[in-house]
Parts: sequence; C-alpha cells; structure tokens
Amino acid sequence: MSSEQRIEQAFKNGVELPLCRCSRYVVFGDCHRGTGNMSDNFLRNQHLYFAALEHYYSEGFYYLELGDGEELWENRSTKQIRECHKNVYCKFECFQRRKKFCRIYGNHDMELKKELPESILLKNQEGGRDIYIIHGHQADFFNSVCWRFSRFLVRYLWKPLELFGVNDPTSAARNYKKVEKYEKVMLRAAEEKNIYLLAGHSHRPHLVEDTLYINAGSCVHPWGITAIEIENMQMNLVKWFMGTKKDGALYVQREALKEGMPIS
Repeated sequence: MSSEQRIEQAFKNGVELPLCRCSRYVVFGDCHRGTGNMSDNFLRNQHLYFAALEHYYSEGFYYLELGDGEELWENRSTKQIRECHKNVYCKFECFQRRKKFCRIYGNHDMELKKELPESILLKNQEGGRDIYIIHGHQADFFNSVCWRFSRFLVRYLWKPLELFGVNDPTSAARNYKKVEKYEKVMLRAAEEKNIYLLAGHSHRPHLVEDTLYINAGSCVHPWGITAIEIENMQMNLVKWFMGTKKDGALYVQREALKEGMPIS
C-alpha cells in the first residue's frame, strides 16, 4: 500500500465534527507525554502546556489532539504516564464533560488504535474546503508499515543512546531530508483532494497562505509548544513559551506565529 493509499484509508477511519463560523477548535499534536524520567521530552514544557489548556478551556475551545499524545515506544503502558501528568488528564476530563474533546492516535501511541479513531474530519458547513486531521505517519513507510520494528529500535537502542545526546536517525522530526519528503507527500495528498490536511509527526509547524498542508508542530520543542487555533473560519499558528516582565518575573506567553489565515 502506497503512502497515498494509507492516507486515503485513514480518512475512512475517523470521526466527523462540524466546522462553521461559531466553531472554536485548538489542535495540539506530538505531546509525547512520558513518565517523568530523563527521556520524558514533554516534561520541560508541561507547565506551558497546562497553562495553554487552562486558557482554551476557559475560552470554550474544543480540544483536538492529532496523535503521539503518549510516548508508548519508550514506555510500555499509559498508567505511569497518567500518574505523572495527572493534572493534564484531569483537565482532559473537564473537556470531555463539556463534550469538547477528541483524540486520534499516531505511530508512537499505535497501541491505542482500538480506543481512538485514526482521523478527524472538520466538515465545512459554509461551502469551503473541509479540514482533514491525521497524525501523518501514514506518509512515512518506516513509521507506519514498519512501526513495530521502529518501536523496537527506539525502545532498546535509541532511548539509551538519547541520554548521551545521540539522535534517532529514523525520526522524521530529526532528519531534515525525511521532513522535506514527508511534507511533499502531504501537500500532494491535500492538493489532489482539494482539502486542508492538518497533521503533525514531523514536529515542524507549518501554516502558509494558499498552501493546503498544515502542521501543528509539537509540544517538545526546546523553546516552547505550538498549536493550531481554528476560530471564526480562520486558522492561527501560535506558540506558548516563557516570557519575562520588566521586573524579571517569568510568565507564560502566547504569541501568534501566523494569524488570520482564512478557510476558503
């Protein structure tokens, strides 16, 4: 099965949500929540992420997560992850009680495929393009078809080496050529179907005018976290990071990297 066929198959295994002028969605991806040890890349940004969750909850946003929420290649179960990041999962329950919460799985949490859908369709109610949301590993042979082998390498080879600063060369997030190839596949798929294709996987945020491929980035950047906001039939790419006031006090700051791109 080709990458295009895997992407097409993902579209069929999803949930549908309405998209209109009153919709307010925030899309996060690639949190890679771990168990709080040295290899938990989410740990350094957990305070930023939780502050962002509090903001979007208070503002009435619908929370969407596009895969790799839990790091299940380095860890064997979600129990310790949930215990370590209990505040996050308690906030998830708050979104769920409002019925404003939906997650899909990615390659690093493929074990959850029986519990979670593979894609989300934001169905445009106003005549414009729909937005399809997938994790994006479908465009990456090594991380989709060969995901068990990739997991084996990460769990038993690259995880120990990561502690000494050695990066995983198979990762789309850490290999520039793989990122470029990945983005071309995703853009081609979006253009062929004339849809917006919103994904993660590469960890490289992307929102460009007149381009149908969009990427939410990740929550494991060394400088902060990124997300895509969908509001008033427009998309914003935002980052959350630590800012400094004039008196030297630190605070969590939201900045728009790309704002007001219309959904047409």
